[in-house]
Amino acid sequence: MLAMKRLFCFLSPAFSLLLAAAIWLPALHLFFRPVLSDFRRPNAVAPEARRLAARHLALWEDPVRREKEIARMRASNAEWDFMGRTYFVLALANMAISEPAQEGRYLGVIDSIIGETLQLEQSRGIYYFEMDYAKASSFLAQPPRSTFLDGEIAMMLAARQLVRPEPHYAPMLAQRVDLLEQYMSRGPVMCGESYPDECWMFCNAVAIAAVHMSDRLDGRDHSAFIQHWLATVKAKLVHKDSGILVSSFTYAGEPKDGPEGSSIWMVAHCLKVVDPEFAADQYRRARAQIGKEVMGFGYAREWPPTWEGTPDIDSGPIVPVLNASAGSSGLAVLGASTFHDDAYLQQLLTTLRFAGFPTARGDELRFAASNQVGDAVLLYAMVQGPLWDRAAGNGSVHQ
Repeated sequence: MLAMKRLFCFLSPAFSLLLAAAIWLPALHLFFRPVLSDFRRPNAVAPEARRLAARHLALWEDPVRREKEIARMRASNAEWDFMGRTYFVLALANMAISEPAQEGRYLGVIDSIIGETLQLEQSRGIYYFEMDYAKASSFLAQPPRSTFLDGEIAMMLAARQLVRPEPHYAPMLAQRVDLLEQYMSRGPVMCGESYPDECWMFCNAVAIAAVHMSDRLDGRDHSAFIQHWLATVKAKLVHKDSGILVSSFTYAGEPKDGPEGSSIWMVAHCLKVVDPEFAADQYRRARAQIGKEVMGFGYAREWPPTWEGTPDIDSGPIVPVLNASAGSSGLAVLGASTFHDDAYLQQLLTTLRFAGFPTARGDELRFAASNQVGDAVLLYAMVQGPLWDRAAGNGSVHQ
């Protein structure tokens, strides 16, 4: 009997803790669930998006702060410096369309980013924005070019031009698009290398969207090239078991990595302007197999159940048990926003407010668990829409 009493004394507080957890854990998300319109408003800049934008604008308008932030990112990954520029340009282009009164300021920053990026590419070469292993071997297509760089530079130029065309950018964009078509068409699977003998679906989807955007601006017609690319990737680069496009592959088209969350959300976003039906299919598959929710908190896995890869700098650390990926979860915000999946978007933002450690400084907002490129992705996700509407032909381009 004494032993039973001792056991009861031990179990009673344990049971109380379990009972409390059972009651409070399912309700925990309610303390962090945002009002969605604070973050995302169609064709407008929501309050929290404006606070995120304020920090990025301050970085680009304050050279000292910018240099310090870029140095911090480049210490981990030179790609993040480059991609942070791309996502912020895309965000500003959307904001300029939504807020014509601020167009001059936003375009001024876009021009600064594009100008510095082109100058660095010219003076430092294609390897400046790539990880060090790019130098370990030679590109198969010669002379060497990276679709990673060409695609995102073309997209930055096209985004700027879709807001308000600037004559001196027109030949730069046309030349970059010609190079993309040339190098991608030469590839056995209509894709260009980002690194030696290494093609990324992310980069090639960005490139194909940029080609489409360019056609909208200058009246040229690359539709046959785009359709050939779509037919090839659908036939040769879809993971059989999941139906999701693979993330990386050799120049010859042999898969290196299967489907990855840190790739497919952005791929689906880019596909929306060239093949909306295929884009929606890829988002639905990723949402079903990679997008997850637990007790009101949303997150995304890096891989579907039918594929298991190795964590890398893109995926970020993988959270055990849940198999949650920071990289995939961040880009899932863009996917959910693009495809108007408001329930999932709210769940992802709930997790962001809980685990992203939002940090305010005056009217600026950043997430301490993220970095400049991560915050730029989130900003773009919150303001995207108007630019893609113009790219699709649903809006006039200011002359």
